[in-house]
Amino acid sequence: MRDKFQKLGPGLLFAGAAIGVSHLVQSTRAGADFGWGLLWAIILVNLFKYPFFQYGPRFSIATNKSLLEGYLHLGRVYLNIYFLLNIASMFTIQTAVTIVTAGLASQVFGISDNLVYWSIAITLVCTLILWIGKYATLDRIVKWIILTLTITTFIAIGLASVKNTAPISLVQILPNELNILFLIAFMGWMPAPMDISIWHSLWSLEKNNEMKTKLKINESLFDFNLGYWVTLILGICFMGLGAFVMFGSGTEFSNQGGVFASQLISLYTITLGDDVYWIIAVAALTTMFSTTITTLDASPRAMSKTVELLFPGKKRNDYKFWLLILAGGTISVFVFLLSEMGLLIQIATVLSFLTAPFYAFLNYRLVLSNQMPEATKPSKGLRILSLLGLLFLSGFAFVYLLML
Repeated sequence: MRDKFQKLGPGLLFAGAAIGVSHLVQSTRAGADFGWGLLWAIILVNLFKYPFFQYGPRFSIATNKSLLEGYLHLGRVYLNIYFLLNIASMFTIQTAVTIVTAGLASQVFGISDNLVYWSIAITLVCTLILWIGKYATLDRIVKWIILTLTITTFIAIGLASVKNTAPISLVQILPNELNILFLIAFMGWMPAPMDISIWHSLWSLEKNNEMKTKLKINESLFDFNLGYWVTLILGICFMGLGAFVMFGSGTEFSNQGGVFASQLISLYTITLGDDVYWIIAVAALTTMFSTTITTLDASPRAMSKTVELLFPGKKRNDYKFWLLILAGGTISVFVFLLSEMGLLIQIATVLSFLTAPFYAFLNYRLVLSNQMPEATKPSKGLRILSLLGLLFLSGFAFVYLLML
């Protein structure tokens, strides 16, 4: 049992990165605004994105290469596009998750309500942890964070369902009956932006390098499946919390991180009682802290590898350089562009949605290419699901572009 626990890691890091704004903010808001009406969206988007996320660890363990190396093999242009997209989005994604973490921290600890100070402090603490401890420390921390998050969320949803007296309606709300922009943003980051598959492939290689016995592909896929389906279950739980506690309350949620955090926690405690305050607070704060530290690790790791591949004469690992760039850029956004955070987050979520078919197509091509050993290629069922997923993601992206 202990050996199996030690082999877990990249899949839980995926969960740590995924279970953040998409779950705590957007799933809760979806439940608060529409009850269980968007359950179809959360299930479908997780189902249709599944194969493309799974191809990250599958490709890396089978070939001992990251998806980035696979993209380069398909064509240098694909890696150049990734580099530009990542530069355009990584600061916004990091600021988005950190500002929500800061809002929750200010509510939980009550030391200061200045979100800029909190955001800077959280960014510096996470940077220090990653600078000193690197992957091994991140791997250990996130395992316990995900365990804590799962237990507290299950307790919270259990209490909410027991205390709920209103009838539960499972009538689903179709896209033409709601704000399509909200739906796009909701599905763009649910369970995560598609480029997290690249992060997962890098984490898988890093985990393999640290193990005395190399991971087998079935062990890596078990780790991935555990993390992935936990993200789906917790996404439904947070939607349920919003539906049980907030749906029909008449409260309009603020777009400001600190105010939203206060509304979130106070509505839960008003409905469920003050005795569950710390359960809700711990669940929410661990959710966002895990996302903050994993995203802060992943983008520098990906950028370092991308630059190394694009400029092969430069072989040194620039992870710490990119870590400082991301931390410094994130702090700069807090100091100089805080008033534009709403617009930046909207741009990031829409960009994630529109680029999902691009990453899905590349990942699908890779696992069917001659880079993959025949025995490790996906099954016929997974290939069919991949084609349906490409149609689903491309179709929604096309509809959104038509509406511009």
